Amino acid sequence: MQATDGTNTAFTEQPVQATINGMTLAFNDQGTGLPLVFLHAFPLNRTMWAKQEEALASQFRIITLDLRGHGESDAPLRHYSLDQAADDVHGLLDHLSIRQAVFVGLSMGGYILFAFYRKYAERVTGLVLADTRAQADTDEGKQARFEMAQIAYTQGARAIADIMIPKLLSPLTIHTRPELVQHVRAMIEGSQVSGIAGDLMAMAERPDSIPLLKRMTRPVQILVGELDLPTPPSDAKLMADRISHAHLAILPGAAHLSNLEQPGPFNESIRSFVATITK
Repeated sequence: MQATDGTNTAFTEQPVQATINGMTLAFNDQGTGLPLVFLHAFPLNRTMWAKQEEALASQFRIITLDLRGHGESDAPLRHYSLDQAADDVHGLLDHLSIRQAVFVGLSMGGYILFAFYRKYAERVTGLVLADTRAQADTDEGKQARFEMAQIAYTQGARAIADIMIPKLLSPLTIHTRPELVQHVRAMIEGSQVSGIAGDLMAMAERPDSIPLLKRMTRPVQILVGELDLPTPPSDAKLMADRISHAHLAILPGAAHLSNLEQPGPFNESIRSFVATITK
């Protein structure tokens, strides 16, 4: 469904669901050609990729999924890990008979791609790491995630939206694009508390991926909003310096959710990257 200004306010189409690793996961599967698999940020869902689906499904097979606890996927109250999320992505690939794909992960989606690459590098044609970082959390960062999990448990998803929106979007977007702010809020408030808390603990426990960077031999495109605060351009440059043949693009005017704030440049970067690896 779309608002009058064209912003997607709900799911782009009736989702398909599959049982993967004992969980019901919702996903969209649109277009034909080279598969591009998109992994969403915390604490959002697959509708954050609506502009990418719209722009790219005429050229590629676009897969977007709701990770556990988000959107229309199951939200078990149990321990979450990024390895588990990587296993879910792997299971979905098998379910869809996709041998290899280009993967796009933003923020938490990028953390999951590091876990996926460790376990399933042979399934990767290329990686787009957007607004993410390779470093593990500091002790202070881990404590902040624990405290946010407690807020989710005691105050609910709305309180998490209040905390996260200023971190995800630029001040200009917050003041001038209320429809986009509302879309992000709706995604966050639609997440289950079990998923929010589970993801926070999983991210806090993730390992340092800097040693992995030099071992990554698949093509990599790194994207980052110039105004990104949680994972600033310096984090993107660190990855670009350590991954052989990685390409870095800094997207002007975008903060952490660069695909939503600057979808045109974001989409064109993906298009150009895929063109370089499919010649």
